[in-house]
Amino acid sequence: MSGIVGIFHLDSGPVDRLLLRRMTEFLAFRGPDAQEIWSAGPVGFGHAMLRTTNESVRERQPASLDGQVWITADARIDGRLDLVRELQLEGRDCSEATPDPELILHAYHVWDEECVERLLGDFAFAIWDGRHRRLFCGRDHFGVKPFYYAQVGNCLVFSNTLDCLRLHRSASDKLNVLAVADFLLFGSNQELDSTIFADLRRLRPAHTLTWSQGDFHTHRYWTLPIEDPISYQRADEYVEHFRELLRRAVRDRLRTNCVGVFMSGGLDSTTVAATAKEVAAKWSSPGEIHAHTVVYDRLIPDEERRYSGMVAEALGIPVGYLLADNYALYERWDDPEVYSPEPNANPLQALEVDLLRQAAAHSRVVLTGNGGDPALSMSLSSHLWKLGRGLQLGRLARDFGLFMMCTGRLSRLYLRTRLRAFYEGHLFHPSFPTWVNEEFAARLSLRERWERLNKQPLPGHPYRPLAYQALVSPVWTFQFEASDPGATGIPVESRNPFFDIRMLKYLLRLPPLPWSADKELFRRAMRGILPEPVRLRQKTPLAADPASELVKRGDGAWVDQLEPESAMRQFVDWSRLPGIGGEKDPYRCWINLRPRSLNFWLHSQSAIWYKYSVSVARGGRNGTHKAAASQEGL
Repeated sequence: MSGIVGIFHLDSGPVDRLLLRRMTEFLAFRGPDAQEIWSAGPVGFGHAMLRTTNESVRERQPASLDGQVWITADARIDGRLDLVRELQLEGRDCSEATPDPELILHAYHVWDEECVERLLGDFAFAIWDGRHRRLFCGRDHFGVKPFYYAQVGNCLVFSNTLDCLRLHRSASDKLNVLAVADFLLFGSNQELDSTIFADLRRLRPAHTLTWSQGDFHTHRYWTLPIEDPISYQRADEYVEHFRELLRRAVRDRLRTNCVGVFMSGGLDSTTVAATAKEVAAKWSSPGEIHAHTVVYDRLIPDEERRYSGMVAEALGIPVGYLLADNYALYERWDDPEVYSPEPNANPLQALEVDLLRQAAAHSRVVLTGNGGDPALSMSLSSHLWKLGRGLQLGRLARDFGLFMMCTGRLSRLYLRTRLRAFYEGHLFHPSFPTWVNEEFAARLSLRERWERLNKQPLPGHPYRPLAYQALVSPVWTFQFEASDPGATGIPVESRNPFFDIRMLKYLLRLPPLPWSADKELFRRAMRGILPEPVRLRQKTPLAADPASELVKRGDGAWVDQLEPESAMRQFVDWSRLPGIGGEKDPYRCWINLRPRSLNFWLHSQSAIWYKYSVSVARGGRNGTHKAAASQEGL
C-alpha cells in the first residue's frame, strides 16, 4: 500500500517542490522502498513505494507513458490478463509484466475517464492530463484504498493518508462536529464524503473526482448490481463455479512470494487459507504462507487455537498465535504506535496493531476472510414468512426441506439462538444517550438524526436484502481504512478475496436456499480440503465480547476516574455519563465507552500529533510533526 500525495494550484501558480518533497517523505513509513516526486507548473505528484507484487519490482512512480499524462497510484489491478488483452486489441503496447499503475494509464489513454469502469481490484489514483489540463482521480468500488482531499484557498491537495494532508499549512485542525456526533451516536462517521476534520474530505468508494476548465465535480461510476438469480441443473455446478471464482480472486491477490493469512478457526478465513495453499502449490516456485491467529486462553471460552491448529497442520503451513488475554482497555493509547488519525471506537486497538506487526514480520501482504459473512447472510424466518404470506406453500415446504437437508440435523437450526435473538430484538429498543450535550444535540438536530438513521429501510433487493444491506454498509469503508498503513503505521497490505467484484456478483445471484443456509456453499466447496471438525463446525462467535468482559470484571474502573479534555465539554455532559466499571450489559458498555474513546483520541491530538518527530513514529513513521513543520514554512 504505497503512499500518494498531490498538490494542484487552481490559480495556475507553481507548486512548492520543497513542500511536495516534505509531504512525500512523510509517507516513507508506508512506502519505504523509494520516495519520488514530479511537478510541472501548477501540479505536482509524490509517491512512496511499497513493493507488494512481482510486477512492482520494475515499477517507478510518479509515472508517465508519454511525458504528458502522469499518474501517482496505490493500486492492485485484478483480472490483469483480460484487461491486457482488451488494451492490446486497442493497440496499446502492454503485457502481463506491465505494472498496475501503467495499466491504469493505458486504460485512461483508451477510454478516458470511463477507464474506471474497466478496472477491477483495489485502487486510489490521480492522473494529470497535461493535454487537456485535467486532474482525474479515482477510488475503488468498496473503498479498500483510502483517498482524502482538501480544497484550501486556491489549492487542491490530496493523499491516501489523512495525516499527510494535515501537513499543509492551509489545512486547519478544526473538527467536523457532525462527524464527532456520529462517532458518539453510532461509533463511526455516517457521511462517507467527510472526515473528522472540517477541511479534509474523503472521496467516496466507487467515485471519481475531476477538475477541468475550472469545473470541480465528483461522479459515481458503479453501484453493486441487482441481477437475476442463477439457475443451474446440478448442485455441483454452483459449487464448482464458486471454487473457480475463489481461486481467481485469491490468485489475483497473491502475486508475491510470501503472504500471511489472518486465520481464525472459522470457515471463511480457513477457506481463503486453503485456496491460497492450492493456488501457490501450482507455481513454479511455491510461495510461503503464514497464518496468524488471535487466541484467548483465560478471559473467555475460545477454541480458535484448536481449530486453527487443525487447519494449519492439514495445510502444512506455520501458524503464529497472539495471546489476547493480557490486553487492558485503552492499552498504550498514549503511544504513537496505537495513535489513529480519526477517532477509533475499539478500546483494544493495541491488539489489532500487534497482530499487524506480527504479520509484518513475515510478509507485506495478508489475506483476510472479510466478506464471507455478509455475502451469504440471510434471514431464514423472513424468507419463510414471505413465502407463507404469499401463499407459496409448495415453495415454502421445498425451501424448508432444503434447509433441513443442508444442515443435516435439527441442532443446526440454532433454534435456541434464533428464539433468544427474536425475543431480545422485540424487547430491546436503543435509546438516545442521555449524556449528549443538550445544546449540541439541539444545534445539530441529533435526536432526529438518531431516529432517522436507526429506522432506515433495507435496500430494495428482491430476494437478498440482508446480504445487500450488509455489503453496501459504510462500516466496511471505515474498517478498510482503519487497517490501512496510513492509519496503522505498519506497511502491511490487507487483501480481501471475498470482496472481489466477480465473487460478490455471483454470491448475490445464488438461490438463498440451500446455499446461504449455514454457509452450505462453503461447506460443500471445502469437502475433502479442510478437516471435518472445522468444515462442519457451527457458526461460533466468541462466547463473550472481550472489551465488555474486561469491563464486567472491573477493568474499566480506572477509566471512570479520568478527567475529560476541555474540548469534550461541548459534546458530552460528563456529569451524566454513567461509570462503566462493572457494567454487565454489552450494549450499554459499548455506548458508554464511545465518549471515553473520543476523549483519548482528543488527548492524542495534543500529546502525540503535535509532538511527532522523525525519531518517534511507530518504528518508522517518518515525517515532521505539524508544529515543527510550521516553523519550517509548511
